[in-house]
Amino acid sequence: MNQKLGLKENWKQFSLLVLINAFVGGMVGLERSIFPQYAQEIFGIESNTAILSFITAFGITKAVTNLMTGRFANRFGRKPLLVFGWLFAIPIPFILMYATSWNWVIFANILLGINQGLTWSSTVVMKIDLVGEKNRGLAMGLNEFSGYLAVGIIAFLSGYVANKYGITPYPFYIGIGISVVGLIMSYLFIKDTRTFVAIEKDSNSTSSLKNVFLDTTFRNRTLSSVTQAGLVNNLNDGMIWGLLPIILLQADYDSKSIGIITAVYPTVWGIGQLFTGRMSDIYSKKELLFWGMLLQGIAILILPFTEDFIFMVAIAFILGLGTALVYPTFLSAIATATNPTQRAESIGAFRFWRDSGYAIGAILSGIIADLLGVPFAIISIGIITICSAGIIKLRMPEKINSEP
Repeated sequence: MNQKLGLKENWKQFSLLVLINAFVGGMVGLERSIFPQYAQEIFGIESNTAILSFITAFGITKAVTNLMTGRFANRFGRKPLLVFGWLFAIPIPFILMYATSWNWVIFANILLGINQGLTWSSTVVMKIDLVGEKNRGLAMGLNEFSGYLAVGIIAFLSGYVANKYGITPYPFYIGIGISVVGLIMSYLFIKDTRTFVAIEKDSNSTSSLKNVFLDTTFRNRTLSSVTQAGLVNNLNDGMIWGLLPIILLQADYDSKSIGIITAVYPTVWGIGQLFTGRMSDIYSKKELLFWGMLLQGIAILILPFTEDFIFMVAIAFILGLGTALVYPTFLSAIATATNPTQRAESIGAFRFWRDSGYAIGAILSGIIADLLGVPFAIISIGIITICSAGIIKLRMPEKINSEP
């Protein structure tokens, strides 16, 4: 066997996976800045709960698909799941262009959830397979950087196109290009990475988990602490995704300005991970997770108290920075705390709960917003996020491998 673990040794395949994950992120960015306006203009939907229903459908589907991808990665291979995931992306922009009811939009987001669960999970696991332990945080930083930078760029681009040419169909042409190129590249150029697991297994002494799902969710203090923070992170992201454009619409911002503000958050989140991913290889993962969740919570609490453009951009920047601190650290911590043979399944369980946060955040913030108003919903999510930082501080061990 001629294969070796390492970022340098596998840079060609790794770089291709980074590029493909940018296309994966771009599919989410397509909806990021324009959907509340799309719902109101095309379908006349005003209810916050109804508008956020598309995020709920996306979150639930992606969460379940993440879990299945983690379990099937060893059985069927990483590449087949990646290619299969892109097939679900192809119809999405066409459905959004020609939808005759909101139910079609919900269906498109179910397909998006399946696409994201299969493709993003596969690229995460494949990069971890390739690099080994030394540069795992850097690998995750690069992976999440490419994905979320693309979210920000496409969110801005779709907002710009919608402002100039109308909310439909032109913004969705971007999605056609993304899905087709992503599928072709994945099929033609990506190689499966299952064989790298056997190489790392020979040199890894991490204890096996008795029940991967239960240990990742509840029993293992490291894994469960990271998992709850992941859930809360995406809970507040689901809220930001749905309610931030609504706040900006109510403040009479146009599509271009909404696109800029909503793009700052994922762009900082994406670029920041170039640095925070490497930091998680060097510094305490616990401290990075604590400060990242705390920064998110503070930024969210400030959000309802200003409508000034500059302040909104600053809040989005702080929120992006906090998320950049935690996102690659989540995956790096999970990978470090698990045996290589169980890693894909544990990451799948973590990502199941993390992306359930989209649905929980969308439902919770939508209901609170309809009953008590958007500002109260945002403050509630901010408090939950700060509580999550406290759980990291109190429950997570300093050394990841210090527990069985």
